[in-house]
Amino acid sequence: MRFDERFIEELKARLRPSDIIGRTVKLKRQGREFVGLSPFSKEKSPSFFVNDDKGFFHDFSSGKHGDVITFLQETERLSFVEAVSRLAGEAGMQLPAEDPQAAEREQKRQGLADWMDLAQKWFAANLRRNVGKAARDYLEKRGLPEDQWERFGLGYAPNDREGLKQALVQRGARPGDLVEAGLLIAPESGGQPYDRFRDRLMFPILDARGRIVSFGGRAMNPDDRAKYLNGPETSLFHKGATLYGLPEARRIMGAESRGEQGIIVVEGYMDVIACHRAGLPAVAPMGTALTEEQMERLWRVSSEPVLSFDGDAAGLRAAYRSIERALPLLKPGKSFRFALLEGGQDPDDILRDKGAPALRQVMAATRPFAEVLFRREVEAEPLDTPERKAGLKGRLRQAANAVQDKDLAEQYRRDLFDRFDALFPRQPQRPQQPGGRPGPGGRWRGPPPLQGQTVEGAQAMQALFRSVEPIAAALAHGALDDPERLDDHMEAVARYGFGDPALDGLAQEMVRLRFSGRTLDSAALRRHLAQSGHDAMLREVEKAAAKSGAPFLATDKPLGEARTRWSQAFDALTRAAALDEALASAKSEAHKAFDNSAFALVKAERDALRRAIKTGTIWEDSTSS
Repeated sequence: MRFDERFIEELKARLRPSDIIGRTVKLKRQGREFVGLSPFSKEKSPSFFVNDDKGFFHDFSSGKHGDVITFLQETERLSFVEAVSRLAGEAGMQLPAEDPQAAEREQKRQGLADWMDLAQKWFAANLRRNVGKAARDYLEKRGLPEDQWERFGLGYAPNDREGLKQALVQRGARPGDLVEAGLLIAPESGGQPYDRFRDRLMFPILDARGRIVSFGGRAMNPDDRAKYLNGPETSLFHKGATLYGLPEARRIMGAESRGEQGIIVVEGYMDVIACHRAGLPAVAPMGTALTEEQMERLWRVSSEPVLSFDGDAAGLRAAYRSIERALPLLKPGKSFRFALLEGGQDPDDILRDKGAPALRQVMAATRPFAEVLFRREVEAEPLDTPERKAGLKGRLRQAANAVQDKDLAEQYRRDLFDRFDALFPRQPQRPQQPGGRPGPGGRWRGPPPLQGQTVEGAQAMQALFRSVEPIAAALAHGALDDPERLDDHMEAVARYGFGDPALDGLAQEMVRLRFSGRTLDSAALRRHLAQSGHDAMLREVEKAAAKSGAPFLATDKPLGEARTRWSQAFDALTRAAALDEALASAKSEAHKAFDNSAFALVKAERDALRRAIKTGTIWEDSTSS
């Protein structure tokens, strides 16, 4: 009996791997996964992991990896049909009836698949022959070494109308079958079929089960009309349901199952390959926008896939189109995040220029779906009149209503309106003490957070419209580079932040993490903050700190000296803030007896500190703290 791919995918979607595997292996929840002792080898420490979201198990002790069907085959020695039949009974699914016509179609498909495998071998051989020199030079220029060609099944289609056709016909293929497989083109006016791919670097396209179903070809001739060419729709290949690189991405997710990296959607074959080489699970659609079917397939692998686009205008337009298609499909626990790449570089560029760690860092700095949706609506038109602001609010309401799940739609309404209120806050009154005098500190630190207001709504949008003070940004940047600097100043950071109200949320989260006992290094801290909604503020800190001239940010400074200079600068800032409070308190009714000369001395010290902080001379004379 044969089962089509849709039946298998539906079967796995109805079952939780932890339920099935948990009958054989004693599993214990660990974060988003389950862990237990390997059923395949003797071990004392558990190294067997099960991930329900991704639908697989991975055993580090034996290297075995697979889904629930594979698990039954491995542990109970069942055949594929036996394993599927048992699981179908548990899932309440009726096995497909034996259909002679369906069996005949499946046999036909298998025959076509065999020709696809032979075509890939022929393309791969040509890449290493003299005829493939231009393709080899191209791969060398793109920084892809020869030892990676086989991993990704790369090949070359010579500039010959009948090269592949003759090679496969000699092996027994019928030209009509090769046309049906998409390898040949049959002229509409009649005549002999000819090769579809000519003078192209070839990329095999695999389905979810790892079978070659089509090819993509990159033109070697810069004058070719189509830079990239995919095979046509066939009985094997459905463009709207296929994701390039999916089997390899699943293998990477299995090998890295202890991490939380979701699957990444990029724009091209070489970008997928770059991500895979950096250990990132990535896929690409077939040269078109993501379809609903592809989105559903992504959610079977990862609950929150990352959509990667260039950060330029064209990339933003593509991101906004994906939002339009995804909105009605969002469900609780099923969404997307965005990685918007700056500087016009794609993942392949980043890997070649900066290396795998840089690419992983870029892909970890993601933005929530709601933030990019809000940005789309904000950028739709100028917001310089009440009518246009009201128009923005109407678009936000319409976007939330596009979400089909009612509970999630309500959450989106609240989130988007919170962002609107953060963008156009009501003018707050200056805080007063009894008698109409300013409160402690003499400055307004912003309105209290709105109920349910997100970090992104309260701070990320501020970063889009106001620069952070360079001195404050430098202090925050120094703490991000070396989180241990916070340890001797925890109470002061919790009370005063880094000297700019826009950074208060960032400061509080960093303090919370240090108090929690989580010892995150600089990279992990930045990832956590970016994923917690502070990514926009982190970018503002980076830009503003570069203008500060802070000596402790210099890369050539010894760590001990950098920490000392940072502490001196931070102490000066907190001293100035404490003096602000003392002066405000001295003006209150309760402290009328405060000596005028003492008041003047405190004020003079405060003013000197503020001037040093503002002008940057604090870097030259940090003893003022």
